[in-house]
Amino acid sequence: MKEEIIRLLKKEGKLSDEAIDEIQQMEINDFADFVKEIGMQETSYISALEISKDLNTQYIGKNLYVFKEVSSTNTVARFLSMNDIEDGSVIISEKQTAARGRSGKGWESPIGGVWLSIILNPHVDHSKLPLITLATGVAVAKTLEKIGVEKPEIKWPNDIMINGKKVCGILTEAVAKFNTIESVIIGVGIDANLDIEQFPEELKEGTTTLEKELGRKGSENLLIKMFLEEFEEISELFDNEGYESILKEWRKRSYSIGKIVEVREPFNKHYDAYVLGISKEGALVVEKIDGTLAKVISGECIIKN
Repeated sequence: MKEEIIRLLKKEGKLSDEAIDEIQQMEINDFADFVKEIGMQETSYISALEISKDLNTQYIGKNLYVFKEVSSTNTVARFLSMNDIEDGSVIISEKQTAARGRSGKGWESPIGGVWLSIILNPHVDHSKLPLITLATGVAVAKTLEKIGVEKPEIKWPNDIMINGKKVCGILTEAVAKFNTIESVIIGVGIDANLDIEQFPEELKEGTTTLEKELGRKGSENLLIKMFLEEFEEISELFDNEGYESILKEWRKRSYSIGKIVEVREPFNKHYDAYVLGISKEGALVVEKIDGTLAKVISGECIIKN
């Protein structure tokens, strides 16, 4: 993480070689404070001031750290979460150079998208982590509904779809110590004002953007503000154990239920199944070809035509 920030500063020409030598000698806490300071500097595209203006939350996004470019906002958030950062802090970057999704998959994160990570201290056990991902999906979908997207859907476990194409990915990671969850990092990437023609060929067919679907550009700052407000509402439900309310909202927007899928579980376990629903733990409930029922806790489900 320290080397990443140093490379970024060298790239932007902000520091002399002498200053970089000093940074490399910093204690870890001092370096964390230095990273926060960078995140509070003015950026050219995403504006912390615009996001904070009239932001109607109690704690989510009250501390914003905006960067011009990082490898991954989850990486920065994970580092800061281990070095005394406020609950509900949000890490945003105008661009990511090495973003990742589930199973280490990379994705394109150029300027024009919304790339952020939220740091939470939810005081829950590992069994509740899938529900955090589902709750985040509901918050994204409700945000998109408010800006005019018709019927955004949630594909289990972590994608938001518009007209059958992916517009957003979510990556939830736990920071644990001695089997105790100290914090949870929730990464969200929304393809907002991006040109689909600039995407790699392998992504074009299954991906869309808000600009394409709405026929107009929108404000990334306003989109972030609205999402943070929706996220705090859903996180309050989570904190008060309103899990069934979250699942009800998720089921209403499910892209997966009622479809034939190829289930790809860890350790190369693949099989076809029909999606019946979602369990109270956030697992996907499926019926296999032989008629047996299964719960998919982790992995991926590929929709079959």
